[in-house]
Amino acid sequence: MKTTKLAKVTCAGLAITMLSSLAACSGGSGETTEATTIPSQIETTAETEADLGYEFGLGKTFHADQPVTYTMFFSDASWYPMVDTWKTEGVFKEIENRTNVTLDIKSYDSGDYMDNITLDINAGNAAYIIPKIYDDSAFVDGGAIVPISDYVQYMPYFTEFYNTYDLSGDIKTITRANGKYYKLPGMKEANLINYSFVIRKDIWDAAGVDVEAIQKDWTWADLLEALKKVKAYMVEQGMCSESDYIWSDLWCGNESGQGSGGNLLGVMAATYDCNAGWNMGNGMRFDHNANKFIFSPTTDNYKAFLKTANSFIAAGILDPETFTQDDATATSQYYNGKTAIMSINQGQWANYEENMTAQLGAGNYENYVITMPIGSTRNSTVAPERLENGVMISQKALDELGEDGFIELLRFVDWLFYSHEAYDLTKWGIKDVHYTEDADGNKKLVDGFCCSGLGYGNDAEGSMTDIRLQWGYAGGNFWYGGTVAEMSDNLIPPVADYVNRDYTDRDTPPLAPGIAPTADQNEEINLIATPLISNVNAWTLKFVTGQADVDSQWDEYVQSCTDLNVQGLVDIYGELYTG
Repeated sequence: MKTTKLAKVTCAGLAITMLSSLAACSGGSGETTEATTIPSQIETTAETEADLGYEFGLGKTFHADQPVTYTMFFSDASWYPMVDTWKTEGVFKEIENRTNVTLDIKSYDSGDYMDNITLDINAGNAAYIIPKIYDDSAFVDGGAIVPISDYVQYMPYFTEFYNTYDLSGDIKTITRANGKYYKLPGMKEANLINYSFVIRKDIWDAAGVDVEAIQKDWTWADLLEALKKVKAYMVEQGMCSESDYIWSDLWCGNESGQGSGGNLLGVMAATYDCNAGWNMGNGMRFDHNANKFIFSPTTDNYKAFLKTANSFIAAGILDPETFTQDDATATSQYYNGKTAIMSINQGQWANYEENMTAQLGAGNYENYVITMPIGSTRNSTVAPERLENGVMISQKALDELGEDGFIELLRFVDWLFYSHEAYDLTKWGIKDVHYTEDADGNKKLVDGFCCSGLGYGNDAEGSMTDIRLQWGYAGGNFWYGGTVAEMSDNLIPPVADYVNRDYTDRDTPPLAPGIAPTADQNEEINLIATPLISNVNAWTLKFVTGQADVDSQWDEYVQSCTDLNVQGLVDIYGELYTG
């Protein structure tokens, strides 16, 4: 592990996180459900056969003696679409070179990936390997997906990580009432913040706002006051008019937010201990003070969050079209200097810098990622669970390969998604070809290469080769999770700085107890939650944009949730958790 300040701080945060414990999950009868049987440690199965026909194991590269082909679904992002070179000389070819496994890829655009693979799975056309799964609820009851917890003892890399970093409590959060889980999640040593806001620090400085001096303890109200000063300066300098907005955000509109308010409302609500936007889920959240699950969108905290979000629009700072526009509208306004704040994640720094240099010229701007403001808590906006999206394995794989062939498949998947070797390969490419690594483990791309997904932008002439666009490295289907050293090995100083500030200046949110609904309960939850959350999202956007008044129409909104049986949802959770 690199001996950086980030690593030291994160290890301290991990120590705190590991002290959290999960209360036992209980069924309506008061009996403990099988979810509590998730072991704190997994023992791997010792292999006694002399000739398996493949090599596997810790510290080894999986390799099949004879060529093998496995089918795999693939979520294809439109902003770095898969091209032939990924298969002929890139990430898929190198996987084949090392393992003797050919991946037969069936790709779908990331925008409708879940819809398409759901149709395939339900039609009996599932691929063997199904990555990029956030919510497996729609698949666990139909028999098309293997309960992978029955087989993890055959996966040495998965098991080592699980045991080393004590992931049992986190795994309980995805475990079903039968005591099984159905996806192999990306597992993390600790959480690192991803989303925050980037600002035009040169403009903020000129406006007299010293963000570095105030951000450690600032609130959303403080951010609003700072933005008012920034806007006044921009109006004075003729950079915008009084009627213009200086905050137009991405990942919130119809394209990415999908009617929920997306990233912006998600991170803002998290600081108020609420679910919203991308983080809405079914609205249920654990109240640690009351020791019970609550529907957070009808709480006083949610009301306070709505007022805060609306205050930025009411003050003429945040453009209400943020919640309907496409992402390119927001980025173009920030790139050309019309706005002074916008959302960012770890992977976007290089892209922002590259575009702004092209439009404004090098040295004519300064970007800076701010620490997230405080809401009703000092909690970081990172999720408490140390899990990421995961991989499902289809029953079709077990049926067609047989048990021995299925275990061979799992050991390949184990290497591909959980070994250090495959992590470095799928993220960075080939060592000493695409990147180098020094004695301390610090990696950097070889001259002539760039990768926006890793935070390394192209030069002004655009002469560098992007290893993601050209060969598929640093793509979103593989390298989620990992150790702190792995997750932070690409963080350039501006990104590492805001990640470190989040750990030093914000609290780690506590882990909620896992619940394990039965198939019938899960169906009932979905039946209630689907129309309920649609209603919540619609009201939320009306409150935030000022089309509805929080104070005068709050009771009407709460009643609309009552009419959609929100209490039924709360009651189910009350039956599932009796701690």
